[in-house]
Amino acid sequence: MTHYGPPHLQRRTLLKLGIASAVVLAVAGGSVALLQPGLQNGKLTENSRLIFSRAGQAILAGTLPAEAGPNQIAINSLLDRIDTFIASTPEHVQAELSQLLSLLGTAAGRRGVVGLSPGWPDASVADISQALQGMRVSSVSLRNQAYLALHDIVSASYFSGQESWAVLGYPGPKTI
Repeated sequence: MTHYGPPHLQRRTLLKLGIASAVVLAVAGGSVALLQPGLQNGKLTENSRLIFSRAGQAILAGTLPAEAGPNQIAINSLLDRIDTFIASTPEHVQAELSQLLSLLGTAAGRRGVVGLSPGWPDASVADISQALQGMRVSSVSLRNQAYLALHDIVSASYFSGQESWAVLGYPGPKTI
């Protein structure tokens, strides 16, 4: 069986994440996902773009341009590639990711799943990095799976862009 996408984003992992997210959403107020979905028409909502932008800044710290202008261009390109990636996923994966992003967009989800007290716009990159590290090593599987989803989507989307290849020392494909 061929797997597409990063290894941590396989169907079973995303199904488990979707189930766990649904349970947490029900406990935290399931109507949030219906009122503010994380995706609309297969694309990130403004709130989801903020979540991925801030998570991307933390995950990619040290690889993004240091200057504000080029940094914002890199983040915007990342968000565009994330939209492209999401559009290529099956509908059920999009629904699960939408639920997760809805949850992470709430104060309860941000605190409970991510472990981040300040709001996404107010948190420093160091705060978000620390919260992501806490998710990575957590004994709670929902937190681990949410971390893997954020990390893998950000990393795969960023490093698939030609402008990031220099950071890796990759000269690009050879002309044949």
